[in-house]
Amino acid sequence: MFWFDAVLLGILEGLTEFLPVSSTGHLILLGAWLGHESEAAKTLDIVIQLGAVLAVVVYFRERLAVTVRGILRRDPDSLRLALAIAIGFLPAALVGLVFHKAIKAYLFGPGPVAVALIAGGLLMIGVEAARRRRPDQGAPRVEDVTLQRALAIGFAQCFALWPGASRSMTTIVGGQLSGLSTAAAAEFSFLLAIPTLGAATVFDLAKNGRTLLDAPGGATALAVGLAVSFAVALLVIAVFLRYLKRYGLAPFGWYRIALGAVVLWLWLASRTAPVEAGAAAAQPGPHNDVAAAGASASAGDQPSRP
Repeated sequence: MFWFDAVLLGILEGLTEFLPVSSTGHLILLGAWLGHESEAAKTLDIVIQLGAVLAVVVYFRERLAVTVRGILRRDPDSLRLALAIAIGFLPAALVGLVFHKAIKAYLFGPGPVAVALIAGGLLMIGVEAARRRRPDQGAPRVEDVTLQRALAIGFAQCFALWPGASRSMTTIVGGQLSGLSTAAAAEFSFLLAIPTLGAATVFDLAKNGRTLLDAPGGATALAVGLAVSFAVALLVIAVFLRYLKRYGLAPFGWYRIALGAVVLWLWLASRTAPVEAGAAAAQPGPHNDVAAAGASASAGDQPSRP
């Protein structure tokens, strides 16, 4: 694992963590292209998210400070927002804790990622089309996240445990369907990332951190990846919030479908190619007949063993 790989992973993590295109899915695809198959590499794909978490803390530092002071003063809005974040966090945390091993074993691959990308893209386009036909675009403030809305967003976030689904996509769409504006849903999604990604990072680092740090270049890769993902994510957050207010989610949906279709085609082609090659080798023909005859003759020349 080289530091240059960590730079690529950090850039991709920072670019995609808060866009509704699945950072984990993109990291898995990049890791497969780079030839990363070890447990250390899979751990880096998760732990590198800590850089993006720190970017959220820095970007929303004023709101977080106001919320903390409000909690200390028992301010109702601050207490409700903090409780909403906790409620939104719990469903995915519990499901992830139970199915952590199965997710890494069966869903960390190009095929499952491609399916999730396409399905999520179709969902985003459908939701945006339905919202355009309605004059009411939803509650405009993050303070409008009620406990019921937070629970709905929390259940929606469970689908993000499938790499390629996108935590950002599931929480923003879940917020939209619960009655929030796109901007308010996105801001709540960013705040919800702090405990969600933070917990996932700490859990995986505690469980597999030694494997990552003991790998050749693992410590350097971790430090470089975190620094790069922090810097890129900090820039992306500001740009993405402004973009959403003008264009919505549909362009990201089309991107997901296109990327998912390409990945799925390449994945299916890679799985069928060995089978076709094996079938061709098994077809009767002059070369195969000669090879078979030679093998039989060679076998007949060998003395039998007791």
